[in-house]
Amino acid sequence: MNRQALLDRLHLDIPVVVSPMFIVSQQQLVLECCKNGVLGTFPALNNRTTEGFEEWVIEIKQELKAEEERRGKPLPPYGVNLIVHKTNPRVQPDLEVIVRQQVPLVITSLGAVKEVVDAVHSYGGLVFHDVTNTYHAQKAIDAGADGLILVCAGAGGHAGTLNPIPFVTEIRKMFDGVILLAGALSNGRDVATAMQMGADLAYMGTRFINTKEAIADEEYKNMIIKSGTRDIIYTASVSGIPANWMVASLEAAGISKDMWDQKAKADFGAEHEAKAWKNLWSAGHGVATIDDNPPAAELIDRLKREMRQSIEEQIALLEKY
Repeated sequence: MNRQALLDRLHLDIPVVVSPMFIVSQQQLVLECCKNGVLGTFPALNNRTTEGFEEWVIEIKQELKAEEERRGKPLPPYGVNLIVHKTNPRVQPDLEVIVRQQVPLVITSLGAVKEVVDAVHSYGGLVFHDVTNTYHAQKAIDAGADGLILVCAGAGGHAGTLNPIPFVTEIRKMFDGVILLAGALSNGRDVATAMQMGADLAYMGTRFINTKEAIADEEYKNMIIKSGTRDIIYTASVSGIPANWMVASLEAAGISKDMWDQKAKADFGAEHEAKAWKNLWSAGHGVATIDDNPPAAELIDRLKREMRQSIEEQIALLEKY
């Protein structure tokens, strides 16, 4: 399937995928995203059991199907994040749920495994894979991924360090599939900019932590509003994988500046992940442009208006240059 045909399958009103955020992304946020024209996702580990994870998938499927029948047209699909790492004991049972329920999009992280890609492809599902450099991009390409999520400098969660402009160009030379750009994208102008760089889709996380439907403490959301770029630190001291965290939350948990250079042991079991992320709050550099906590529908509508306005301003430049 060519890239445009794949993008057409997503039925997006705006080229945005909302990233799967640990704890924060649950059914309500996913459903609001899909109902308002963007693709919503959640991590399988956000439910503490595989049985509960399957219940969530069924709930989302049924509600989106009912909404599509009511509107008489397809909505954007939903997606599930599967952490493909040797320390995650739920990889296989969660994958069995994914195949049984035919989850339309699977976002794989921390491991590009051909067997996982083949399992999703067996029922016609799509696989997008997180990458932070060309080495991991090539492994994902070799595994048969349909899309690559370029996690660049400034992204929330497990982030990379590369500048997005050359990274997108470099990956496009290697890959003719879908490219998603992640890293501090917070408004519609950022979405338009990602498209101008050569990405197919914008991948937004931190901006959606501050929505009414996100399962995040009010203190977490208020900290995002109050924070700027200097309040974010990139460290592997929490989960063993380099990620961007809000300094104030680390300090409140006793993780001081002299500990930031240390590397924790990686462990992606559900219990460990819940402990690591519950009170230690991740966010990207996009906090610098976030100053509210609207409903997801209102935010998405704003993104649409901002993107169109930005494109119109760029078209006007043609009269000058």
